[in-house]
Amino acid sequence: MNEENGKFFGGEDKSVVDSVTVKCRSCGANMVFDPNEQTLYCSHCDTRVKFNEIDSEEIALSFEHFNDYNTDDNLLVLTCENCNAKIVLSKNQTATSCPFCGTAHVTKLEELNGVKPTAVIPFNFDDKKALKFALNWAKKKLFAPRKFKKHLKSDDVKGVYYPTFTFDSYTDSTYNGRIGKTYTRTVGSGKSKRVETYTVWRNISGCYYDRFDDVLISAGSKIESKYIDKLSPFSTNESKQYQENYLLGYVAYHYDKDISACFDDAKAIMDIKLRARILSQYSYDKVSYLNISTKHSNVTFKYLLLPVYVGAFLFRKKLFNFYINGRTGKTVGKTPISIFKVLFTIFCSLGLILLFYFLIK
Repeated sequence: MNEENGKFFGGEDKSVVDSVTVKCRSCGANMVFDPNEQTLYCSHCDTRVKFNEIDSEEIALSFEHFNDYNTDDNLLVLTCENCNAKIVLSKNQTATSCPFCGTAHVTKLEELNGVKPTAVIPFNFDDKKALKFALNWAKKKLFAPRKFKKHLKSDDVKGVYYPTFTFDSYTDSTYNGRIGKTYTRTVGSGKSKRVETYTVWRNISGCYYDRFDDVLISAGSKIESKYIDKLSPFSTNESKQYQENYLLGYVAYHYDKDISACFDDAKAIMDIKLRARILSQYSYDKVSYLNISTKHSNVTFKYLLLPVYVGAFLFRKKLFNFYINGRTGKTVGKTPISIFKVLFTIFCSLGLILLFYFLIK
């Protein structure tokens, strides 16, 4: 491989593992989930099979009894020895490449710990359309090398169901604080007349009740939370009850962040929103302090898989990942930088500055 040109991992290898295998009833070939038609599809004989879609609102689980929910004994987790990505697969499956770094020989297997996914947001377009979104995104990257933009292929963009937890909670908050409102007044007379600013402070306290729905927290480490935030929203109200059929032709990345830590992150988000909502009841422009104590009750969660297309590009021995929202096509990530383009832009800018200088001199 020429390091200067860069290369996408994966090549023509499409053997990244499926979570399960469903045989076509007509010809016996493996079927995959077709996101364009939301059906199972056999590319060998064009057979399509519909399956029931169950809304996920009915399957939120009690957070208090999290440890009572067992995972599927038929599933294992495959760990990439290069980047430590954890990919879920059935016991009778194997894999040859990692969707995050493209490394071959991904062979380390261990029992799957934790709970089985409860909900999934299905992909609604295929890798070919994902490639179009990636190309449009790449074209806007001024300093990205031409090789990066020209060598994007659909085979190098892989669909991954990414792990998150969503939390619902009723909150009961008590608060006390001190807020102020700024006013102006005219004082003095004649030459001593002036406008002064002053603040009227007041103490506040009370109770505040609220309910939070589907606070989404990333439960994986392979995609930085900032990229999940940038890819959002994922429309969690469109999630379906988890069925393995949705994963046919895709891979699922197993969560590696403890659910308790995820709930702590969710509570931190709720605390920020509670502070804003409590203060919105008052007229103020200054806050001296605000103490809030919150109790959570009837907490439920869903282990939700998000549809994300992952691209990986190696340039000068450095890996660059980009990500595509499998529902909206929104694309984020990092691209290589062409030093030639950067220098060319700098010299052009300097030339324009010098030209402007001599014109006005």
